Amino acid sequence: MNTHKIALVTGANKGIGKEIARQLGQAGFTVLLGSRDVERGELAVKELVAEGLDAVGVQLEVTDEASVRAAAERVESSYGRLDVLINNAAIIPAGDDAVSRIEAGALREAFETNVLGLVAVTQAFLPLLHKADAARVVNLSTSLASFEQVGDPESRMSTVLTLGYNSSKAAVNMVTVMLANELRGTGILVNAADPGNCATDMGGWSAARTPAQGAAVAVGLATLGADGPTGGVYAEDGRLAW
Repeated sequence: MNTHKIALVTGANKGIGKEIARQLGQAGFTVLLGSRDVERGELAVKELVAEGLDAVGVQLEVTDEASVRAAAERVESSYGRLDVLINNAAIIPAGDDAVSRIEAGALREAFETNVLGLVAVTQAFLPLLHKADAARVVNLSTSLASFEQVGDPESRMSTVLTLGYNSSKAAVNMVTVMLANELRGTGILVNAADPGNCATDMGGWSAARTPAQGAAVAVGLATLGADGPTGGVYAEDGRLAW
């Protein structure tokens, strides 16, 4: 059995997800790169392996129950436990827009991936997290899920009209807090990370922060000690955001 800590990162074939996997690998973890596209996932794995990291690809489409179940079974048979789960996979659906204009399909698509998929993956891997000594769950959030910031007309966040993404990530924050409450006393800490606006396909390549900078927020939460916090959303500078 692998004696290194085992971490699974969903949506890890590019962007912040791949950087989270890289930084966890550099910290000595065996990193499992979850990717819905096997070929793209393997390219990311080869890149990390070439850097001397212990990286393995796992086919994982978070909206596909069979894919989620198969991934959990593979991790159980290969490693017997999971030390860290990073729920990074998320989308801004095509047609995401203001409340008055968004079509139901786009809103539904955002929630299918960003909320229902996240919950499905978490449920599937919870038995393996319970088998670890001190497991960690980190969900990726965003300032666009902050009622305070989006509600402030002086904030740039109030001008971003993506109801599907914003509201689904606000739901992720509630999932985070409720799961943290449910798991209090088990040794499993659950938090959410706001990586800030990073230069990725989703954030736009003109963004000032790098994917590596954004990833560091999640990695910090994934490597918390036993006395670390649980049930919070932490911003790009490491402070408790909300």
